[in-house]
Amino acid sequence: MTASPSTATVLGIETSCDETAAAVVSERTRIRSSVVSSQVDLHATYGGVVPELAGRAHLELLTSVVADALQRAGVLPAPADGAGRAPRPSLDAVAATIGPGLMGSLLVGVSEAKAMALAWDLPFVGVNHLEGHLFAALLENEAVEWPLTVLLVSGGHTMLVSMEGPGRYRQLGATLDDAAGEAFDKVARFLGLGYPGGPLIERAAEAGDPEAFVFPRALLDDGLDFSFSGLKTAVVRAVRKRPEASDADVAASFQAAVVEVLVAKTVRGALAAGAKGLCLAGGVAANGPLRAALTGAAQELGIPAYLPSRAMCTDNAAMIAAAGWWQLEHVGPSPLDTAADPALRLPVVA
Repeated sequence: MTASPSTATVLGIETSCDETAAAVVSERTRIRSSVVSSQVDLHATYGGVVPELAGRAHLELLTSVVADALQRAGVLPAPADGAGRAPRPSLDAVAATIGPGLMGSLLVGVSEAKAMALAWDLPFVGVNHLEGHLFAALLENEAVEWPLTVLLVSGGHTMLVSMEGPGRYRQLGATLDDAAGEAFDKVARFLGLGYPGGPLIERAAEAGDPEAFVFPRALLDDGLDFSFSGLKTAVVRAVRKRPEASDADVAASFQAAVVEVLVAKTVRGALAAGAKGLCLAGGVAANGPLRAALTGAAQELGIPAYLPSRAMCTDNAAMIAAAGWWQLEHVGPSPLDTAADPALRLPVVA
């Protein structure tokens, strides 16, 4: 590293699924730029992410997204000198998501990050996407007390994690089947609302009655694991039994069931882990009723709630750069032969 750890500047790259993102973070949590190019319109026709299309889109978009992030951050190099040598950007490392995610998408980001690290003679840092989400709230709430109980909810994951500190995690619970975000997508598709399901369900639910249907709350009083597959099936059966029911009522009742389970488990996990704060992370963390319910639960527990801004909830590269910054300082750079791993798990302590 050319800078001291406290002032290091890291370029982050995120291409794990359908967001092409690059960001520059300095001094642990100072976001100097964050650029995200969404593929939502590309995949909306199919009702979900098409892996091959996502990979191709990353190939087309990533170079320009990185250039945009570097320019906005003001770290682009000066013009080439008289000998034709172009100096490297004012960076100290390049970090990229290595998993979990779609293999084709991951390879695009990892390959470009390694190429830049080689060309600019910078350390490469391979970052776990899930760990990146855990850092998202810390980017905007630096002064926290440990441990934190983090509810990580997205289209591919639903986990309850005790964060003892950066790099020290205990998994308290996880979904046994569908992730919460996946359930939102499937219910939205069944109702014909479109994709992505989370914001569309939330929008429809605003005009609905959350008590119109009594949907199951699986495992509500049993442990810290989650299950949403049965809820999705219950929605389908209820609509077929009552086809005259409004989409708004179905959406509101479904959303209420998901939020109740998520918050109840988070509170139970926080009490078991002696948490000094609650955190949300992942795409579903942008859901308004969930944010409000978790904030209320934290107030009842007498501890703070740390909610990332909605821009930091969805996949972004600022969280990858922040996690990469921490890893570089405390663990060191990753070997250049570090491979992408679509099934990478969150590193946990016993």
